Amino acid sequence: MADLDDPNSGGTDSFDEFVRTRSPALLRSAYLLTTDRHAAEDLLQDVLERLYARWRRARGAPDAYARRILVNRAIDRWRWRGRRREAALADLEVPAAGDHAEEVVVRQFVLAALRTLPPRQRAAVVLRYLDDLSEAETAQVMRCSVGAVKSHTARGLAKLRNAVPDSFSLSPQTIRSTR
Repeated sequence: MADLDDPNSGGTDSFDEFVRTRSPALLRSAYLLTTDRHAAEDLLQDVLERLYARWRRARGAPDAYARRILVNRAIDRWRWRGRRREAALADLEVPAAGDHAEEVVVRQFVLAALRTLPPRQRAAVVLRYLDDLSEAETAQVMRCSVGAVKSHTARGLAKLRNAVPDSFSLSPQTIRSTR
């Protein structure tokens, strides 16, 4: 591994190792934040580019730094998209196929329900229940208080429960199964 304190070293070995080990988890989070595979890949690429540019600063806690960039960039994209409202194919409701496994149906409903949440609520639910971060860790990533995380999470879960059909219950365990 390259020494990050060496001014002649860019620390690319440690960055490469971080990318190899953490990209799958970050991509999963990006997917859950965007609910679109291509948008998630673009978001992750943007996050990794920004992280690389700040790698020396982020070396103490690169995972938290990457998640903070991920959430901030996802929220920025939602805001931009809200100003420029186009009908995207991903926004169209696709009826669930009846002969697929129940997991696929649950995943479709959860992802569709996640799309309806405001950005901060979606980020809180994803970080808390899908990335298994504590309230304190989520607050740190979202740069808000623990109380705000609790509020965003509670409101987000309530909206998710209202968005899914009565035929199955929505619990944190059900949400986690969409990973």
